[in-house]
Amino acid sequence: MIGFNVPPFMGDEFTYIKKAIDNQHICGDGEYTKKVSAIFEERFQCRRALLTTSCTDALEMCALLLDLKPGDEVICPSFTFVSSAVAFAMRGAKICFVDIRPDTMNIDENKIEAAITEKTKAIVVVHYAGVACEMDTIMKIANKYNIKVVEDAAQGVMSTYKGKALGTIGHLGTFSFHETKNYSSGEGGCLLVNDPSLVERAEIIREKGTNRAQFFRGQVDKYSWRDLGSSYLMSDINAAYLYAQVLRLDEINEKRLQLWNRYYENLKDIPHIDLPVIPSDCGHNAHMFYIKCKDLDHRTEFISWMKNEGVQCVFHYIPLHSAPAGLEHGYFFDEDEYTTVESERLVRLPMYYSLTTEEVDEVCHKIHTYFKGVKDE
Repeated sequence: MIGFNVPPFMGDEFTYIKKAIDNQHICGDGEYTKKVSAIFEERFQCRRALLTTSCTDALEMCALLLDLKPGDEVICPSFTFVSSAVAFAMRGAKICFVDIRPDTMNIDENKIEAAITEKTKAIVVVHYAGVACEMDTIMKIANKYNIKVVEDAAQGVMSTYKGKALGTIGHLGTFSFHETKNYSSGEGGCLLVNDPSLVERAEIIREKGTNRAQFFRGQVDKYSWRDLGSSYLMSDINAAYLYAQVLRLDEINEKRLQLWNRYYENLKDIPHIDLPVIPSDCGHNAHMFYIKCKDLDHRTEFISWMKNEGVQCVFHYIPLHSAPAGLEHGYFFDEDEYTTVESERLVRLPMYYSLTTEEVDEVCHKIHTYFKGVKDE
């Protein structure tokens, strides 16, 4: 069986984890937390990179930093993971779901401005598959209406838009280091703070609402409760696991891109499917490779056939606006032209660092075999 995902493992993780244990500092903000944060801040040129227990927690921090209250509204795509919406709904915000572009599966930047109301406080953009949203247009709209932009770049570590790292273009950005991501700590995330006015408060929120970080830097002689917050710090053991991969960011990225390109070359001539589209301004990170079948019935049949052939393929998000909680905490703006129909076509193929080119070729061979039996309609 060729599985859908295998978490990345470089071989040095045990060494760094043991050192973290030997340091007798396995809670947050230890040696490896600081090392990883420093690498991200230098590599991606953000004001602060704060490791968190998950990308969900990083998004919850964004909701706190934006002072969201009941009655406020947040614009977000419906085709995304639940965290993109629930982190803001937890603060009482109503989620305004906007349709996606069928080419990238990202929020349609041309639908955002019309969805803005006097209650709109933030735009949450999701860089699906590590492919950037049209950020110039989105930032122009946000600046026009004085609205904050949060980049959910859970899938976008090492991806760029016009040469700039995803997660560093909006006011706030988030990464995920879940085991399904390109770089993993099992569970984990990161908040990228790009607006300098939010840095100090972000540190306080991350430290249970205290100025503990300032205390440890010697900036205050004692720390106290200053704001709302929670325990959002990543364990240094998780950071030590992640550090082994962060030292090899480019190596992992290049390997994944080779696999992605091999999929594309092998599958580009099949007439019954659509392949991912990468706009010219976007540098992607090969987070996933997907194909689009004709419709939901064809996708269901394809996934079942591939499973019987020993290849695990999966579909992705059920649009949030159609879910029970989505109906309660949000609404879909205008027409759902693409969100539902495109989501029902999409199939994700196996993609992970230790996947071999031979396995990619085997997957592609089976896909060719399947579609040879599909009749033109």
